[in-house]
Amino acid sequence: MTITAAADGSALGNPGPAGWAWYVNDDCWRAGGWPHGTNNMGELMAVLDLFRATAHLPGEDLHILCDSQYVINSVTKWMPGWKRKGWRKSDGKPVMNVELLKEIDQALAGRKYKFEWVRGHAGHDLNEAADDRARAAATAYQQGVAVRQGPGFGAAADEAPAASHASQTASQTASQAAPQAAPPGRQELLGEPTLFDEPDLFSELDEDPTPAPGTDASPEAIVEALERELLRPETRADIGRTGVLLHPDFTEIGSSGRIWTRDAVMMSLEENPDGPAELEILGADRLGEQTVLLTYRTTARSGTALRSSLWVHDGAQWRLRFHQGTPEA
Repeated sequence: MTITAAADGSALGNPGPAGWAWYVNDDCWRAGGWPHGTNNMGELMAVLDLFRATAHLPGEDLHILCDSQYVINSVTKWMPGWKRKGWRKSDGKPVMNVELLKEIDQALAGRKYKFEWVRGHAGHDLNEAADDRARAAATAYQQGVAVRQGPGFGAAADEAPAASHASQTASQTASQAAPQAAPPGRQELLGEPTLFDEPDLFSELDEDPTPAPGTDASPEAIVEALERELLRPETRADIGRTGVLLHPDFTEIGSSGRIWTRDAVMMSLEENPDGPAELEILGADRLGEQTVLLTYRTTARSGTALRSSLWVHDGAQWRLRFHQGTPEA
């Protein structure tokens, strides 16, 4: 028998009131959260609690539907290397959310499982149900009301306190330092390919807690300021801020001709934000009421490149919708 469940997380403000949930059906689901956490913490906690809730069924295969490539890659691709390095990344910095990851590593020992990526907010019934419950938990913490925890998984429903340790340690991991810059060398604005080609969308990061610079300035000036912010290493290493700046449908065509998705970009920048670059604006053209095309030259230790960025206003803020970079001859 295979247990199929969706796992999802939510954070209002990211970081902010956070929730998590896994869902099998209306009679079998669970949710929880924290007053302050991140979307990634919620995604990881949902997976951890699902493993714990089904621990009394070790012979059953677990099929986990997840819209977070960060979670899937962390568990199936990156975690073995992190463990070998003492839970540190290639730049020597501590792995983010390490306590949750360590507990997931312990929980999956001896289990038969597989992850399947599903597109978030695309009408997938199980994913939507988990997302609704995770968001409801985050909203409950935001409003200071009781969280609907759900019935749990059969006999495992009585094991709810088992998740409390991870809930406490997860809150501690939120304050870990962001990754620092790694040696430069890429000509693209953004990073290395990941295991998947489709974006995760990171929809919970979409609320921008900081007003756009110069809100009474022209759209061209606002876009230029945001582009300069995005090129700063400290911004690129902050997955919460890049999630705000990049449009949910963001894509990039890199110098290699490869198309990069938003999710691949965000995860790569968090791991390897690159060094600083100087920016020389070549043009800022308003293509419509809600669209600005920015062209510019960057100069970094890796060389110079000509770039174009298409920014769109989504009704609330300006976001980068498309980028292309070409090394300058």
